[in-house]
Amino acid sequence: MKKLLSLAIISSLIGANIVFAAENTTVLKAGTEENIQKNIYKRIKQDKSEKVLPQKNKYEYINLAWWSQFNDEYLNDYIVRAIENNKDLKSATLAMQEYYQNVIMQRSSEFPNISAGFMPGYGKAFGKTQGNFGIPIIASYELDIFGKNHNKTTAVRKLYEGSILDERAAYIAVVSAVGCVYVSIVKLDSLIDMQEDIVKLRKEIADIMAISNAEGIVSTSDLVKANKAYIAGTSDLVELKKERTKLLNQLAVLVGDSPNNIEEYKRADYKTLTFSGNIPAEVSSDVIMNRPDYLKAEKMLEKAGIDVRVARKEMMPHINLGGLLFFNSKYFDSLFTTSNMIWGVGGGLFQPLFQGFALTANLKAKKLAYERSLRNYEQVNLTSMQEVNDSLVSINMDKEKLSKQRDIQQLEQKDFVLTQEKYKEGIIAKLDLDQQQENLLNVQKMVYNTEFDCLVDYINFYKAVGAKA
Repeated sequence: MKKLLSLAIISSLIGANIVFAAENTTVLKAGTEENIQKNIYKRIKQDKSEKVLPQKNKYEYINLAWWSQFNDEYLNDYIVRAIENNKDLKSATLAMQEYYQNVIMQRSSEFPNISAGFMPGYGKAFGKTQGNFGIPIIASYELDIFGKNHNKTTAVRKLYEGSILDERAAYIAVVSAVGCVYVSIVKLDSLIDMQEDIVKLRKEIADIMAISNAEGIVSTSDLVKANKAYIAGTSDLVELKKERTKLLNQLAVLVGDSPNNIEEYKRADYKTLTFSGNIPAEVSSDVIMNRPDYLKAEKMLEKAGIDVRVARKEMMPHINLGGLLFFNSKYFDSLFTTSNMIWGVGGGLFQPLFQGFALTANLKAKKLAYERSLRNYEQVNLTSMQEVNDSLVSINMDKEKLSKQRDIQQLEQKDFVLTQEKYKEGIIAKLDLDQQQENLLNVQKMVYNTEFDCLVDYINFYKAVGAKA
């Protein structure tokens, strides 16, 4: 009876713990769709690519030394606060850790599965009715002779490596956003400062116009135009302050702080904020290989190739081993004795034969997914080069524009000095001097605006090359 029970349990163990797919066993011919893009991108080696490891020091993700070239302690402080407190970055790190646990879960399929239980019971088999205790210990293991389970683990590991690259991309994106927002705030500080001077001049011009109009020197139409210019300047000043407040709120969120604290946010004087680094006029196309989105697309292409191999191996025979150690006795104190022990080992080989063409469809689906990953890899490649080129074009063009605007500023400054001399000599009125000074302030606003646009261009280049500028 014990032997029959043992054989029954072992048979159910081997059969119940293994799910075997069955499918049409037609072998695909070499040279058909299974060789899609077989020799394309030879640099990508499935299962043999360098592993991506998370940085122990997250500051290595962002190349903090590059940001020190702005020579601004406040900017560096905001970057550090963002790295420590930004909620999106914390979510990216948690997602990476979640993917790591998935790797551990999948790796367990490569090891034996052992379970034990406790089975008290009461019944009658032969003879009198009696109670008994049973403790089964069951082991099962799929012999991975074709490496299918190992390939599955490798595929999940690719997802984990992709999540590390996602985390790195999140750090670069957040820090770049902090830099752009901070520079834009400083730019608005400069524009607001000069706009306030413009408003004062327009107020003075409007007052002079009012006196002149009362004396019949200027027309009412000129007075109305002066008042309109003053009101428009005041409106522009309000708009600039509104934009600065919104950017300060955005900066607060980026550094993980409440927008209620923006009044405490310090920044450098706009006259001192500069970039001391060197941005090259051109770079090699290999620079895109530093970008996390490019590296992730490569990892996903590798994973898609592994998935094709797994789908093909699902059609191979499955070899499973199983074992049972069962203790059964009506007395608990004699439960763990050899006389009350049943044990057995066994194995089985299963070949998929037919399963409604599910395995063939799965293989084709994985090949299509590989093709899609390949197209995405190509698209990321093109997009990366476009973004690097766009950033370099913006840098070079804005530098050229800034050079021309500074020439205009110098000429406007000379014109203003001449106007001051004319005013001192009594050749022109105070109104003419104020109007010339307003023109100079507008040119200075234009120059400052372009100077800070150049700083934003440098940050965009830093982001485009994956923080390896």
